[in-house]
Amino acid sequence: MSDHRPITGRLVIATHNPGKLAEMRELLAPYGVEAVSAAELGLAEPEETGTTFQANARIKAEAATRATNLPAFADDSGLAVDALGGQPGIYSARWAGEDKNFLAAMTQIERLLQERGAKELAQRKAHFVSALCVAWPDGHLEEVEARVDGTLVWPPRGTAGFGYDPAFLPDGHTRTFGEMTSIEKHGLPPHGMGLSHRAKAFVKLARMCLAKPA
Repeated sequence: MSDHRPITGRLVIATHNPGKLAEMRELLAPYGVEAVSAAELGLAEPEETGTTFQANARIKAEAATRATNLPAFADDSGLAVDALGGQPGIYSARWAGEDKNFLAAMTQIERLLQERGAKELAQRKAHFVSALCVAWPDGHLEEVEARVDGTLVWPPRGTAGFGYDPAFLPDGHTRTFGEMTSIEKHGLPPHGMGLSHRAKAFVKLARMCLAKPA
């Protein structure tokens, strides 16, 4: 951790997404970090103009740290479908529209897959990506990225999780993210398997910047 800056004290989670906020708070809880969200502070959502997940995570973290003068933690994540050339990718949330209708977004993806004849599981490979960025008021950044591979199923299964979780079957498992409990999906060992893209990225960040309280 000597080459990286430790995260201590109060931290702004730069999201207005309740699902992401819940996951981030659960991941941070064992480290004694006091987390407050951008939504709770009434911060505006910055325009995500980046062309990569990492660039958009940086935009969100830097906007929140400038507005609060506190360290800020942001995630940018999404679903990339192989048969669709990596779509929706960084536009994953936008495919759900302003009303965040992810069932409509999953239905659109399924329609596009059917149009391309992607009916066999081997033709329906996809992966989730999570890029995390912590920004400090003095401009210091810590950044990591991770992914989890899987297959898209139809119809969607399960009501847990959020976003595209009910359609995503992670490799090596028989249940979708939508059928898994939060501990199973993103809980870290020994209680969970750290399966999700966000959990995998968080493990990298924790090794760099976080230490559990004594």
